[in-house]
Amino acid sequence: MSTVVGSRSQTPILFVLFLGVLLAALDIAILGPAIPAIREAFSLSERQVSWVFSVWVLANLVSVPIMSKMADRHGRKSIYLLDIALFAGGGVVVALAPSFAVLLIGRAMQGAAASGIFPVAGAVVGDAFEPEKRGRAFGILGSVFGVAFIIGPILAGIILTVGWRWLYLAFVPLALIVLLAGWRFLPGDYVRTEKPLDRMGLASLAGILLAAAYAISVLDTSQLLESLLGWRVINSLLLIAILLPFLIRSSRTAPDPVLRIELFRNRQVAIALLVAIGAGICEAAFIFFPTIAVLAYNVTMSEASFMLLPLMFAVAIGSPIAGRLLDKTGSKFIVLTSMVLLGLGMLGISTSPESRPVFYLASVLIGLGLAALLGSALSYILMHEAKREERATSQGVITLFISIGQLMSAAMVGAIAASDAIRLDGYRTAFAVIVVIIFLLTGSAFFLKNRSAERETVFGSEN
Repeated sequence: MSTVVGSRSQTPILFVLFLGVLLAALDIAILGPAIPAIREAFSLSERQVSWVFSVWVLANLVSVPIMSKMADRHGRKSIYLLDIALFAGGGVVVALAPSFAVLLIGRAMQGAAASGIFPVAGAVVGDAFEPEKRGRAFGILGSVFGVAFIIGPILAGIILTVGWRWLYLAFVPLALIVLLAGWRFLPGDYVRTEKPLDRMGLASLAGILLAAAYAISVLDTSQLLESLLGWRVINSLLLIAILLPFLIRSSRTAPDPVLRIELFRNRQVAIALLVAIGAGICEAAFIFFPTIAVLAYNVTMSEASFMLLPLMFAVAIGSPIAGRLLDKTGSKFIVLTSMVLLGLGMLGISTSPESRPVFYLASVLIGLGLAALLGSALSYILMHEAKREERATSQGVITLFISIGQLMSAAMVGAIAASDAIRLDGYRTAFAVIVVIIFLLTGSAFFLKNRSAERETVFGSEN
């Protein structure tokens, strides 16, 4: 049964999805300015305060397959609104937290809620928009992240004058708007299944993701080999080895598996997931840009943060443009172009970090590349290669593989940079490694379907 709605009804749907994704994106964008105030409020060490972000990441990773699968089983609208409500509730817990432990509970709630917001939003796009308009819709949703990182720090600076707790209370009215508008405008839930829930698959996948994220989070990049051989990493790898056979078994035998193994045998999907890892590596790598700017130009960290604005504007502007082009040219052209832009941008950072013009130009190229990949192209591919009843799950898979790339990047760049006595040269080397990875992945993108073959898949998925 088709759930595509008329074009007049699509605008409020896109508005609801945009605001919901904006909530999750702003949560990340305001964290940097909020961290010093949270540290002071609870008298935390640097290691302790890092858990404000780490617990969000862990809850997010573990919850992605759960939220995505629930949306496919019980309806996109219900789970989307549930995630928005849970996110607002987490914000209230953080704002009213009497202790650091309670604050971490609130952050975990927000991470779990955010894990479902973007994948479910992507599934709603597949349900409510015609195939020839989905690229545009994905592009608009992708621009949210650029918008959030432009306005987020500014809003945080204003609200922090009142108090850091108000940063998280401010989520509540926006969430209420999304809940009311979503109840009114989101299409009804048509996806239902009587098949039993794949509990073994969900539990084993959640355990694998938690163990992998924990192992990477405890790595000491200055003593990488020693930390890799530490008991925390070894135990995490053992847990993954134990749980992996259970996940494989459930994917083959469960009536409604949390991950359908046939999806990963699809060449189009496999390439998209490899590219997603590369995009995640690049997305996490720009976290180090302010540090590079401090080392190269002798500016303060605050000034260096403003040097990221060209990248954020490129994401905000480039994502809707890429989405519109996607509907006309297909995903292969967009993916190839984006990977070349990312590679050239990373090459600029690697070879000439001391040149401000090169730094800004490279930032814009990276922003445009990320805008197209993270905003529309990869979601577009998974949307049409997956079955209609697993659209949210397929969007969650993209999120997972981007997260894998982000975790790999954080550990890799830190380790390589720390291995050189001259820190700036260490970052040069790290970004040179990323350039090699990106151009290798670019080669794989040549094997994506051409436009005519993709159009057959896109329109065939509606029948």
